[in-house]
Amino acid sequence: MFTKNSFKTTSFVTLLLSFFFFATSAVAEDLVTLTKRATKSTVAIALYSPIKSKAPSIKGTGFVIHNGNYVVTNYHVVGQELDPTIVEYYVAMLPSSDGFSFQKIKLLEIDIEHDLALFVVKNKLEPLALAKEALELPGTDVAIFGYPLGGALGLFPAVHKGIIATITPDFMPASDTRVLSSVQLDRLQKPSLIYQLDVTAFPGNSGSPVINIETGEIIAVVNKVYVKDGKESALSNPSGISYAIPVKYVNALLKRALSKMESK
Repeated sequence: MFTKNSFKTTSFVTLLLSFFFFATSAVAEDLVTLTKRATKSTVAIALYSPIKSKAPSIKGTGFVIHNGNYVVTNYHVVGQELDPTIVEYYVAMLPSSDGFSFQKIKLLEIDIEHDLALFVVKNKLEPLALAKEALELPGTDVAIFGYPLGGALGLFPAVHKGIIATITPDFMPASDTRVLSSVQLDRLQKPSLIYQLDVTAFPGNSGSPVINIETGEIIAVVNKVYVKDGKESALSNPSGISYAIPVKYVNALLKRALSKMESK
């Protein structure tokens, strides 16, 4: 038999549980909605050589920004030198009702230091919003979207959820401090800060947008993964530690490209 006080306590607990249930559902629905929107703007970056293959070869991930005519990816994704003796060019690919569609992308601007490349596409795609330049705090919930394993699992952008683990100088940890390169030492002395993410990324996720789940804005670009025991372990035993370039460098790259176009 309930007493008056026990009834109040039970009601309060029920109210808390109900609040927790609806709050959790709201977060899940937000991520589902974000995923539906973000995957429409997340492209596979591929090298197309009609003589070599009928289908483009996926090299990494990119995403659409600004007015829908611009695509961002990592510079190292498109770093392969094109063969001048054959028809060969990079394309942006998206799933479609009959498999996939792709269009040629033209290089506009690069930022080698921050591993970024900006392309232009003729046919508009759905863009994602870029965040402002302030760094997000560790603990922020994020999601990355991309084509892990280069489309080996199918040409469908996948979402992986995680958090910002910390903000760190841009250098890869070395197993022995005695083998730090001069470049790594220089970066330690003049650090360019990047995000360390607690999120699993794979080969193919290079160039993936990192999106703040709460705001739905791009805050960074995935550009490398910490590998513990050789390249094979990146697939069989991923570390779950990824790194991403802050969006301020994307904003700067876009601004520089647009300024050059306006001055012509």
